[in-house]
Amino acid sequence: MPLRTPRTLITVLVAAAAASAPTAVAPPAGAAPVPPPLTVGGGPGTGQDRLTVVVSESGNARADGRYELTCGPVGGTHPDRDGACARLDTLAQAGEDPFVPVPEGQMCTQQAGGPATARVTGAWRGRPVDAVFSRTDGCEISRWHNAEPLLPQARS
Repeated sequence: MPLRTPRTLITVLVAAAAASAPTAVAPPAGAAPVPPPLTVGGGPGTGQDRLTVVVSESGNARADGRYELTCGPVGGTHPDRDGACARLDTLAQAGEDPFVPVPEGQMCTQQAGGPATARVTGAWRGRPVDAVFSRTDGCEISRWHNAEPLLPQARS
């Protein structure tokens, strides 16, 4: 076996490391894009989460309407500002994003949870938000419940 110089040895080690490094795999067609990691405390450079929540047909006339919510500091016209911001912070701490839609093709129970709908827009954890919520099946009902009290408790 020929003697190797340190430079040759480094070249061999670098090549071996590159060959064993994991490669990026594209998500399957139709899969929801993977959002960047969540940050705690409003996100980089934002200082504040700002969301607009529009709720209709929740079965509770006091809960239907348009609300503004800011977190960090807590403010706005949302009826449960403190609870909504606390829930969003808990979800961020757990690495969960309540605004990600149900993945296409996800198997869900076929139950109706009522006609309630909500749309949340704005910015959360340094990322834009434009999410639509409904209660059309078990997955959407679960997603709605996960976002409470940002979204009101809806009556079926």
